[in-house]
Amino acid sequence: MYVGAPDIRNSDNSTYSSKDDPRVTKIGRFLRETSLDEVPQIINGVKGDMSWIGPRPPIPIPGHTWDDLNEKQKLRLTVRPGITGYNQAYFRNTITRDERWDNDCYYAKNVSFILDCKIAFKTFETVLKRKNLYSTSRDIKSC
Repeated sequence: MYVGAPDIRNSDNSTYSSKDDPRVTKIGRFLRETSLDEVPQIINGVKGDMSWIGPRPPIPIPGHTWDDLNEKQKLRLTVRPGITGYNQAYFRNTITRDERWDNDCYYAKNVSFILDCKIAFKTFETVLKRKNLYSTSRDIKSC
């Protein structure tokens, strides 16, 4: 992204992601479209800080503690965050934050080797076909 680019978010406070995002450089657009921007996460997977499959790590809210979380948020944190997950494999950037929470809870309740294999194969298909790269929401705000 360009230096000093504003933080733009969808109405559900998820990160804005659009083909015409003016904050992204040509190189950044290529990295995003090919998912090469996710390669540094592999280091976290190798170190064991993340698993290969699981919900994406949540963004911490300063000053919030475990007691401030709702049941969905707590359930989501019972599994190790992953480089790719159910949402990234099947929906990428096309669903709302609440839908992502629901899917992360589904994953946390149904973790299995078979589900992880399905997610891994679907991730490869999604990345190779460049499916669901951009959110369809136009209801955005600057932060």
